[in-house]
Order: sequence, then structure tokens, then C-alpha cells
Amino acid sequence: MKTILRIWNGTSMIVRILVGLALGTLFGLLTPQAAFLTIPGDLFVGALKGIAPLLVFVLVTSSLANATGGIGKRFTTVIALYLASTLIAAVIAVVASFLFPMTITLTGGEIGSALPGGLLDIFQSILASVVQNPVTAIANANYVGVLAWAVMLGLALKAFASPNLKDSLQNISDAVSQVVRWIINLAPFGIFGLVFAAVSSGGLSIFADYGRLVLLLVGTMAFVTLVSNPLIVGLFIRRNPYPLVFKCLRESGLTAFFTRSSAANIPVNMSLCERLGLDKDFYSVSIPLGATINMDGAAVVITIMTLAAARTLGVGVSFFSAIVLSVLATLGACGSSGVAGGSLLLIPMACSMFGINNDIAMQVVAVGFIISVIQDSCETAINSSGDVLFTAAAEFREWKREGRKIPL
Repeated sequence: MKTILRIWNGTSMIVRILVGLALGTLFGLLTPQAAFLTIPGDLFVGALKGIAPLLVFVLVTSSLANATGGIGKRFTTVIALYLASTLIAAVIAVVASFLFPMTITLTGGEIGSALPGGLLDIFQSILASVVQNPVTAIANANYVGVLAWAVMLGLALKAFASPNLKDSLQNISDAVSQVVRWIINLAPFGIFGLVFAAVSSGGLSIFADYGRLVLLLVGTMAFVTLVSNPLIVGLFIRRNPYPLVFKCLRESGLTAFFTRSSAANIPVNMSLCERLGLDKDFYSVSIPLGATINMDGAAVVITIMTLAAARTLGVGVSFFSAIVLSVLATLGACGSSGVAGGSLLLIPMACSMFGINNDIAMQVVAVGFIISVIQDSCETAINSSGDVLFTAAAEFREWKREGRKIPL
């Protein structure tokens, strides 16, 4: 057993995940009826979702209570990067929609979640989330509320807590982080279960009617991931960004692709930031913040799906109005939920800009859920890997100014 554990711990996590992916695919094809093989995936995602709110609350509170100052500028920088990349992604989606006009085969179906009526509804929802009971916020994984209360408590403790209490908070933070490391170490088993579930369900056959739409969505996201975001980071840090981009995709995007939840991927991203040597006081806040407002993939989905709906219905859309849509999509994406399918529920809000009624918009959302196995997986991968990418970029720029070596 010790030999097995030594070999296991000595093998690269990427290699272990790839083995889990390959085995999950193989078993999904050979024994699709073995439903019990989905259990590791369910447990892995459940563990990540369960620990993530507590991790965010503890880390943010402890980091702010023990902060020594000097990270405010980095927060301003990373927020600017998050918002700029999301807006650029939406504009790219507009251009892609005009270059490759798309219509949708609308489908009936009911959407069980409440749909926001407009930006005012989104802002009201965000404000309500901020003041939600902190215990309830943690229990419901309301990251806006968790962040708000953790920031307030952390600042209060920084001003009034004794050194011993601050040390205790740091110890608690370290203990929760260790639990996260244990969970992430089981990622290959989780990936095995998740891939088995996806392959054994035979869900890929449903994409025949929506193949062109899926290709446009995934192609646009790939362009954002491999061209526009690296260009932003490269110009910002004045270095070749691709080693960092590919590292983020391998170690964050791959896991996010299968968990399909930016919120569940927060522990994975924090672990990656730790391995990159980033400042814990900084990334413990910027990563959960990114899971809330860094939504490149969501902006792409909202924009392309809305323009496809408008074209299907024969609604004339000028390029100028489409650019206005990209701004609306950016603001809406920042308020989308960090769970699977969260961005789809904002499509009716964007559709209302072109006078598309809610019944039709809900059918567009239903189409989104049909293709979500691919669309939402790619969307989450670009969103979550971007959280680490831009957090690292903000940190590396400061390192460069200080004359420190950037590990790229």
C-alpha cells in the first residue's frame, strides 16, 4: 500500500487526470449500464461545492485580518482585467455572429428557474445577496454574500483583533486549505466518474440539429481563450503569455470543463495560485471574485444565442445595436450564477432588447440546456481558467516592477 501511495503521489496530477479521463471514456463505452460508476464524480463535485463557500469565507476573512497592505492596487487591476476581457469576449461574439449568421430550431420546454426581467432585477438580486444572513449565504453557496460578509469581518478583525486571534484565524485557514488539497488529490477519481456519466448517457447524439450553433459557440470561446485573452495578458505583462495560458487550461480549465461550475472550481484555482507562488492575501479574494464577475464564456453565450434568436425571428439587428447588446451581455454575465447553466437564464433579459417576448426567449433557453453538455462545459473552462490567468497577470506585473523573476 505504501508503494502504491508513493507512486500515486509521485505522478503528475495532469497524468493522473488524463488516466481517469481515458478510463472513464473506456468504461462509458464498454459498460454504460454500470450506473454506480458515476458515484465518484458525484462525490467529487459535491465535496468541492461543499468546501468552497467555507474556504472562501475563511480565507478572505483571515487574509484581510492579517493583511499588511499594498494589495489594493492589484485588486483594482484584476477587476479591470476581468471586466475588460468579458466585454471584449462579447464584442468578439458579435463579430462572429455577423461573420457566421446563425438561426435556431426552436423547441418547447419549461425552464424551472426564475428568469430575471432586466438589469434592474439583476442588481436588486445582487444587493439582496450581499445582505443575506452570512450562515445562510455559506449554506446556499451565495458567493456575493460570502464575500461581502468575509470582507467586512476581515476588516473589522484587522482593526480590533489581538495578534493571537489573528494567528488562530491563519491556522484555521491553513487547516481548511489542507482539506481542499486532500479533495483535489482525488480529482482523477472524480473525473473518471464525470466522464463515465457523460459518455454512458449517449448525449452527444442530441447535437445533430444544433451542431453549427455548438461549433460557433465553442469556436468563439476558443478564439477568446487562445487569442484575445493571451493578447490582453501579453500586452499587460510584456511577456509571452502562452506558458501561463496553457498551464491555467491544463490545471484549472480541464477540471472546470467536467465540474461545469466556476464555484466548485474555486478550490482548484486557489491550489493552482499557491503553486504559482502568488500572494495568498490577494488570490484568496480575487479568485472567488472572479467566479462572480469574470464571465467571458457567459458573455459569448448570451450574445450569440440572442443574435441567433433575433435572426431566426427576422428581427433586424444593426451592428451598433449588437455592440450595445455586448455591453448589456457583459453587465448581465457579471451577475450570472457560478453554477451549471447560470448564464442561460440571462438570455431572456438580452432578448428583451430586441422585443423578443418571454415565451420565445424561454425556448431559446431550452435550446441552451439541450446543448449545455458541450456549451456549458467549455464556458466554465474559459471562465474559471481566466480567473487564475488574470489574477496571475496582476501579480506578475507587480513582480516585474519590483525586479522579481516571473516564472514563465
